[in-house]
Amino acid sequence: MPTATPPRQFRLIIVGGGIGGLACAIALRAPDREIIILEASRMNKEVGAAISITKSWGIEDELKRGGGAVDSGFQIFRTDGHLQMKSKSQKPIPLPFKTSDYDADRLCFHRVDLHESLKGLATDPSRPGNPATIRVASRVLSCDCESGIVTLENGETVQGDLVVGADGIHSKIRASVLGKEVTASPTGLSAYRLIIPKEKLLTIPHVSAMMTDDNPWTTMLLGRDCRVVMGPCREQSLLSIVALVPDQLMNEQASTSWTAQGSLEDLLKSFDDFPPWIKDTFKACPDISLWQLRDMEALPTWYKGRTILIGDAAHSMLPLQGQGASQSIEDAEALGYFFRDIVAAEEKKDHVTRRLEQVFEARNPAEFMDYNCRYSGAEAWLTGSRAAATAKSAA
Repeated sequence: MPTATPPRQFRLIIVGGGIGGLACAIALRAPDREIIILEASRMNKEVGAAISITKSWGIEDELKRGGGAVDSGFQIFRTDGHLQMKSKSQKPIPLPFKTSDYDADRLCFHRVDLHESLKGLATDPSRPGNPATIRVASRVLSCDCESGIVTLENGETVQGDLVVGADGIHSKIRASVLGKEVTASPTGLSAYRLIIPKEKLLTIPHVSAMMTDDNPWTTMLLGRDCRVVMGPCREQSLLSIVALVPDQLMNEQASTSWTAQGSLEDLLKSFDDFPPWIKDTFKACPDISLWQLRDMEALPTWYKGRTILIGDAAHSMLPLQGQGASQSIEDAEALGYFFRDIVAAEEKKDHVTRRLEQVFEARNPAEFMDYNCRYSGAEAWLTGSRAAATAKSAA
């Protein structure tokens, strides 16, 4: 009697190996699944500034070991150098997220450290479920959303039972889902990014304390048009700065690339009326980059057939509340929840589509701070939605 051929594993194709794509791979790992991440780059160039997340997902300890530090508070200066917002003890205003009803620390990372930690969790063979396979230099052109067939720039095709477009604000998968090109538009703001080693800052007022205190904090300087947000990362060995400037006040042309070179001279001109100590901080930076912030109108849908968009591909985020990475991770958690029991490769497309619809419904935004910090995952959302529907029908 012939031996039955074992069923093929449920195959997931994740387009994009950034924070959102890696988080998806972590959330979707299971024994009977094959996870392939298609990443356009070769993952060999360190880019990015500091990044913060305020979520409880069960991997916080691993992330802290990867360089995440708890942000303990914040302070705000005016352009004349006056400390405008501080606590009664003249210390930074505390951020007791873990002891508040938000129940999670605000963790600050160098983006590269967070990315490396997530990559390790996605590919570690010792963790539960099959590890993800990352294919670098795999640039995707399009996707047949109904069949789950992804076409690469070199002509190769890869088919999945579920395709996740985690390929950022310039997503190729977005046009396949929507049936048309939707591009991001300039917001009128551009941002300088600076990463400065701690040893270059120890004599600069206000900055040195932030880099040496046992409980590091975030510092902001707010002007009429420009602002600076900065804080330590990589266990306080680096200071990360984002300096926002309206495009009409720019002294140079910004790019849409994260790695475009910025000019120290032009940066100092844009922040000429800011305190001398922040300009001294700018001067300590060995490398300055500048990019133009772009945004999109809300998309009518994020899914089609066997395909869904997540992260900036679905809902681009400006770096004003530090929510881009957090929202991508929440998207990943929701996918993991709604696909938690699917293992069969023969899963019907309509069934997959229905689950993607549930992910989309679970990820619609609610109130500002509650959505930033109190969103408790897809299961809690689903339970709350059912309770609300029951109460409405009873009324």
